[in-house]
Amino acid sequence: MRFTGHARRWLATAVGAAVLTLVTAPASGAERDRLAGAYLNLHQCVYFALLPNTNTITMVGPGDDGRFRTGTNVSDTADHTLSCGRGDGNYRENVNRSWFTTFDLRTGRYLNLHQCVYYSDSGTDHLTTVIPDTTSGFSAGTNVSDTADTKPSCEPGAEGYRLIPLLSAVKALDLRAGKYLNLEQCVYYFTRFNDHFTTVAPSDDGRFRAGTNVSDTAGAEPSCGAGDGNYEPIPLLSGVRALALT
Repeated sequence: MRFTGHARRWLATAVGAAVLTLVTAPASGAERDRLAGAYLNLHQCVYFALLPNTNTITMVGPGDDGRFRTGTNVSDTADHTLSCGRGDGNYRENVNRSWFTTFDLRTGRYLNLHQCVYYSDSGTDHLTTVIPDTTSGFSAGTNVSDTADTKPSCEPGAEGYRLIPLLSAVKALDLRAGKYLNLEQCVYYFTRFNDHFTTVAPSDDGRFRAGTNVSDTAGAEPSCGAGDGNYEPIPLLSGVRALALT
């Protein structure tokens, strides 16, 4: 674990330039009271391979392999420290790309979960981010608002990585819709390139979808896409974390 200033910097800046088109009534005081003290502490842990390539793995929520765990949670208190697993000896944490942000779920009706997926110019690595971070070139516009976002807000990339619009997405999660935020994480792998990539939301390419949702039922199994024949889902790193909202 390490201390980070990313959460504080984000809370001091405006939300990224997501396109906002669907206007709805704000949540009432009573509806927000049921989420009293409800902070979503969203931890994003990025690991890199100790091999002669740039392969990375992004973890946001669950996964059966605790060596790649993250500290993502819903709590009465805001986290102040990033929490990541130590990796498995072949992969270790990339501290420059691992971040966390705290969202106060009482401040809006929707959790707009933005997923930004990048691909390296070398053609051998994907990098996924869901965290707002205005300094790295890999920022996603995830926010809480009374407006449902309809288009993903992503930085263009940096350090030899470019945004992939087909795999990038936004999911507007209605916090009134149920008792649980079921955060799904789907990790895919291509053996030839030793390349992993992660999704947490639907996208225009349904072969790599993740079924993150708000429901009265706690999710138990992720609903990941089947992959495309080259990239296949990895059950050990995929999963669903049911985060209680009430």
